[in-house]
Amino acid sequence: MSRVAPIRALTRAGEHRRRTWSDRYISLFGLALLAVLALPVVGRAVAAVPGEVDPARAGAGLALVALLLAGALALARAVGPLGVSAADAAWLVLSPLPRRGVLAPALLILAGAAAVLGAAVGLALTGALGATDVAARLVVAVVLGVSWALAGAATAVLAQASQTWDGWVIALIAALVLAAAAAAVMSAGPGRGALGALAAAWTVAAGAWAAVAAALAWRAWAAAARIPARAVLAASDRVGLAVGAVVGLDPGALTRIAEDAHWRSRTLRSRPWPARLRGAAAVAWLDWRRLGRRPVLLAWAAAAAVPPALAARAGVGGAGVLFVLAAGAMAVAAAGTAGERRDAGDAALARLLGAGPRALAAARAVLPGLLGGAWLTLALAGLDLAGDGAPLWPLGVLCAPALAAGALRMARRRPVEHTAPVVDTPLGPVPLGPVQWALTGADLAVLGCLPALVAFAAGVSGPLLAAQAVAGAAVLTAHCAARR
Repeated sequence: MSRVAPIRALTRAGEHRRRTWSDRYISLFGLALLAVLALPVVGRAVAAVPGEVDPARAGAGLALVALLLAGALALARAVGPLGVSAADAAWLVLSPLPRRGVLAPALLILAGAAAVLGAAVGLALTGALGATDVAARLVVAVVLGVSWALAGAATAVLAQASQTWDGWVIALIAALVLAAAAAAVMSAGPGRGALGALAAAWTVAAGAWAAVAAALAWRAWAAAARIPARAVLAASDRVGLAVGAVVGLDPGALTRIAEDAHWRSRTLRSRPWPARLRGAAAVAWLDWRRLGRRPVLLAWAAAAAVPPALAARAGVGGAGVLFVLAAGAMAVAAAGTAGERRDAGDAALARLLGAGPRALAAARAVLPGLLGGAWLTLALAGLDLAGDGAPLWPLGVLCAPALAAGALRMARRRPVEHTAPVVDTPLGPVPLGPVQWALTGADLAVLGCLPALVAFAAGVSGPLLAAQAVAGAAVLTAHCAARR
């Protein structure tokens, strides 16, 4: 790595001035401000830690932690996880310099991100399992969470260097999902005593996992010298595009990046067009075929209906559960709007096929409505199993038209308007561009689901179900009628 430092200094000499004490002061001040903002949140979370172990809450919390780790590991595997800047990818990766020295900054960033994620996981673990001695248990939980996160990051680095380890990563993700299912089942069955024993034995587990994480981190450091250049360059492209989308406040670009990355390396066979479909229905059929070629995405969407029930059982408030339901339903409904997103940029294909805008909007609303309504019905059915009140699952079916309208409107939203004015609020200045972008589509869905929101807070009744059916149909009809 010592041979890389002079090269980096030489390439950056013409672009970056020497750091002064003022630069260091600004960096330290930013870190101190971040700590001041984070400490009250951490304090409230620590104050909410229960003194005794509730088996139902512990099982749901462990399941959520396992799912969080599985999702983070899957994201790290999909992204790279080791990528470098565009300049380093162009000049240093393919040079004779030691590969480990070139990747050292990326390794440090990955380790820091894993440590932060692990600390959050440890805090969540303490809140789920409870602690009579909060200070001691919090330290042990943070050590355990950081060890898990670092072990997962090291495994993802090893998978980037070896196909054998990539198979182990897939097996580990599956094991975490199975562990989450087992924890959820144990919390409601005869395994409650085992959860209490697990909470009592986590000090030993923290020491064991710390040793495992150290061993995997050392092996990943050694494997960094053997990572193929093509893997580093591919990860660098993905990371660069994602960072550009985040820095440019254009989150919609992340969806396009993921779609392009999925379809770019696949060869698709031609299928005959359904003979019975004509006009707008034939054009909308492309979305069905596109989604049918991705059964794994449908499986992930079905599995994502479980976390709302786990969140409710883990002690998350009603507002948090409602936010998870809304975000999940809109995300699943948006998975069936690929054609609408394409036509938002170029409507030439729909015009050439002779499909009217209103008929096409109505035909394309079927798939997102079916997806969003089915997912919301499954999620609410899980909440019904975890609760004792009136059944909520009929609301999922009745909210389907409003979810479809919101998803179609979301698919046609433009990039973030960075020239929009900034409004002063009690919490500070807020730019209207990102806020308007985030509310586009969600506003229509909330408007069509107002009776369901009332029913979720006050209880389900016949008049509210009827009002939801009317509101959902009215919002979708108005959205399709407004198309030109």
